[in-house]
Amino acid sequence: MSGPAQRRITIKEVAEAAGVGVATVSRVLSGGSASPETREKVFAAAARLDYRPSALGRNLRRQRTGGVGLLVPDITDSFYARLADGVLSCARSYGEPVTIGVTGDDPEREAELIGALIEQSMDRLIAVPSGDGDMWAPALRAGLNVVFADRRVRTDVPSVVPDDRAGVLTAVEYLAGLGHRRIAFLARHGQSQRVTAFLSAAASLGLPVDRDMVVHARASRDSAYAAAAGLLQHHSDVTAVLAGGNVLGEAAVLAARELDVRIPRDVSLIMFDDVPWAELCSPPLTVIAQPAQDIGYRAAELVLRQGRRPPAVTLPTRLVVRASCGPRVAPRRSS
Repeated sequence: MSGPAQRRITIKEVAEAAGVGVATVSRVLSGGSASPETREKVFAAAARLDYRPSALGRNLRRQRTGGVGLLVPDITDSFYARLADGVLSCARSYGEPVTIGVTGDDPEREAELIGALIEQSMDRLIAVPSGDGDMWAPALRAGLNVVFADRRVRTDVPSVVPDDRAGVLTAVEYLAGLGHRRIAFLARHGQSQRVTAFLSAAASLGLPVDRDMVVHARASRDSAYAAAAGLLQHHSDVTAVLAGGNVLGEAAVLAARELDVRIPRDVSLIMFDDVPWAELCSPPLTVIAQPAQDIGYRAAELVLRQGRRPPAVTLPTRLVVRASCGPRVAPRRSS
């Protein structure tokens, strides 16, 4: 009778033993770039723990458990919840289960979850990527079938994204038409394309292009609030704000209320993503509506489809005008 099965060492344990991140271990073991010292640490830890990374590739080629993996930054964010609902709806029509992981917009956590999915012999993954393009190289070399949703960090991976450029341009044109020239952008991790679109739109309309007008928040509600409050407190010349997502828009509304900044009398506000509470605000928020469920559904179609797939699918956005924007007024006094 054979003895008990030996527990498989995980990539996270190798990372802890080597004193490096999970993404670094993944990169080293898949042949990616790293310093000689780092490579030595990783290989020594892997040998000491008897870690066998080649087993992952064999499992992926020889068997698959079925189903689809889905990685999102925050399942409590209504945009990603609706995106996940679209994935689930499509996968259900194919009879495929979905395993959801939350990255917190942390590339290290993302790499850990990818490793876990590969170890489970899951070979199809939809992801809102947190890491940059290089971070995904090990997963692609392992044969993982990946489709990006909402964000695109590699051109060789199929993606389904909203038309950020058109959405931002429409919003900035609308605000400029109301006389606003000092327009700020609230951004968070993963929104570099929206930031680029914002700066390009401002330049094309002859508006001041100032990097200080782009304020970044980390991937948390507390950070979003701090960024919004700092913007309203320290940039009294700003007369309009474009928030890159609904968490940032929520933060801007709360910060304005706390600081007695009136919307739209003192500051006009436009937010990416049309969530239910946006229409219930006082005043109701003008938004750039994104087809979150369609993004998820189309991404699932791509990852489940056999044969050739388009490299990128861009879905339209639209400006929904409500009552949170008004004509430019004199700049506020600094608090």
